[in-house]
Amino acid sequence: MPSRPESAVSLKKPQVLLLSLAVAASLAACKKQEPAPAADAGAAPQAKAEVPAYPLDESKLPGVNRFDVGDLDTRKDPCTDFGGFVNGKWLAANEIPGDRTSWGAFEMLDERSTAVQRQLAEQAAADAGASGVAKIVGDFWATGMDAAKINQQGIAPLQGHLDAIAALDAPEKIAEYLRASAAKGENFLFGFGAEADFKNSSMNIAYASQGGLGLPDKGYYFDADKKDKLAAYERHVAKVLELSGVPAADAAKQAKDVVAFETRLAKVSKSSEELSRDVSLYYNPVSPAEADKLTPNFPWTKFFESQGVATPQMFSLAIPAFHQEVSRMLAEVPAPTWQAYLRFHTVDQASPYLADAFVQEHFDFYSKTLRGQKELKERGKRVLDTIENEAGEAMGQLYVKVAFSPEAKARMQTLVKNLSEALKTRIENLAWMSDETKKKAMEKWASFTPKIGYPDKWRDWSGLRTSRDSYIGNVLAANEFNYKWQLSKIGKPVDKTEWGMPPQMVNAYYNPLQNEIVFPAAILQPPFFDPNADDPLNYGGIGAVIGHEMTHGYDDQGSRFGATGNFENWWTAADAKGFAERTGKLVAQFDGYEAMPGKRVNGKLTLGENIADLGGLATAYDAMKKATGGQPDPMIDGLTRDQRFFMNWATVWRRNFTPQELAVRLTTDPHAPANFRAIGAPSNLPAFAAAFSCKPGQPMVREGDKQVVIW
Repeated sequence: MPSRPESAVSLKKPQVLLLSLAVAASLAACKKQEPAPAADAGAAPQAKAEVPAYPLDESKLPGVNRFDVGDLDTRKDPCTDFGGFVNGKWLAANEIPGDRTSWGAFEMLDERSTAVQRQLAEQAAADAGASGVAKIVGDFWATGMDAAKINQQGIAPLQGHLDAIAALDAPEKIAEYLRASAAKGENFLFGFGAEADFKNSSMNIAYASQGGLGLPDKGYYFDADKKDKLAAYERHVAKVLELSGVPAADAAKQAKDVVAFETRLAKVSKSSEELSRDVSLYYNPVSPAEADKLTPNFPWTKFFESQGVATPQMFSLAIPAFHQEVSRMLAEVPAPTWQAYLRFHTVDQASPYLADAFVQEHFDFYSKTLRGQKELKERGKRVLDTIENEAGEAMGQLYVKVAFSPEAKARMQTLVKNLSEALKTRIENLAWMSDETKKKAMEKWASFTPKIGYPDKWRDWSGLRTSRDSYIGNVLAANEFNYKWQLSKIGKPVDKTEWGMPPQMVNAYYNPLQNEIVFPAAILQPPFFDPNADDPLNYGGIGAVIGHEMTHGYDDQGSRFGATGNFENWWTAADAKGFAERTGKLVAQFDGYEAMPGKRVNGKLTLGENIADLGGLATAYDAMKKATGGQPDPMIDGLTRDQRFFMNWATVWRRNFTPQELAVRLTTDPHAPANFRAIGAPSNLPAFAAAFSCKPGQPMVREGDKQVVIW
């Protein structure tokens, strides 16, 4: 359930429930999980092997986005338009590349990480003696880059699936197919996997979640302003069915049935806003027998047995109304409609790994129509995305050999320590919180666990079988392998050494179930972190990100978990009321930002991230002042330390979006658009007003009842 400073919003439904990445949409946006048929049983298992340190040519890597005084637009007043003052010139000069839907500091670092990974993947593929994780990466790269072979295979790799779906003529057969396909990691209807028990965070239990929708949010099936997207989706469904071999006229009719099927699911699904602002929705402990009564046409005792998991005494059946509706639909929806739904999603989710026509149709709808992306990513980037999705930590072992130094880790450890001390001081000095609640808050502070760069213990990939025979075969094998790895945790103690993101991902997160803050290696670069930069830049960049992740432990959802990671109420009633009043002001602040004509930021959807930004930036500022205390201000480029601190915060959030991408994010993303993150938190801090000599009444000075002070 990590929170990320910023991330892409997945447009696809969950295949495996990874609660450490997805349980609270309030804290994170999930990475897309693509489907897969069966493992390549003919390939030899991977043995553990020494991870090679392939050479890296840094001269071929793209640059990073550092703060540069030359980017400042001095014609603008930072007290009136701080975002334009710091980022306006850069944004005007840096259009979104054709294969992107947004462009800024995160994307530039992602391009750099991708370039590193490409060199590693090419060498792994060319290494005839590669074994272990290097062989996995090399096999994915070699097969993914073989366009001729992929096109020659066409849809043949899925034919067995399509034949099985065509034979589903009764509810019992459909239910059995759903169980059997789920066991291979192909579950279109709901997410299922292991995560820590909310009430006993040291033990993993099984969680089942909602799913089944092809559009980003339930609102896409009902909202008047999204009717064009729903119509485009229906055309997409028809086209995919046609590509799979269904005659055009039949495909058009089946597409209407599929959309109607999903609309029925959408009616009983929770929205992105609902999921992001009430983490308790994910926790509904029931016995399998109780669950069977709720869903008689889809008994959970049979489901556990079919997945090879010992039937537990209890599991979490999240969003029970959703699962009850699925049970009813098994009895009420005609078999041909189920066949169309399953056929479409089987092909649609496999499309990125199939022949060019499938890839193009997938891009045309999900990327071009929904997000406004102009060009399909070149094949190499797409293959690297697949490796990250399916075998990210395998690539990560190669990545950290060449892209993360011990010196960077040591500097980060110092920053984390300094931020932690600054947060402690802020909590101790809170005037609005009682000593009783403050004591619990301090217990939570004392139990924070930081993870920096990469795991101390790597995940074991020795059971994953890959080959040079088939790209989709490797994807399918990895998907099944990852699903079974998830299931193997059910009923076992939580492994606190695990990471929810690979080291090469430009991101960070907080996991309240383990009370941990995690910073992958790839984000530890400018403008976030630079070992050679002065303190104001580092504290305004990665320092604020560190503070952001720590503050997630005290946002509106993270604050519902205690020091041990258990879901519990540690607040007095009076303090909880005071907290709600303060966070309500932050909701109102962001509700007031107009992101595009007629569309405002959703202050409730984005509340958790906005709390974390405000607390994180304030904490980082305190830590910076303490770290530089007693030292003369060097006035670099004529700018004070405080000015450079806030300017680098804004630099982190310089970002252009396509209008379509921005529209999707306003509905689904728990992060506010970047331009409002650049100004939202600083406008509440008196230190910002002092740094730029702002006067009361100016836009960047919130005072009185409008000023938000929380942590």
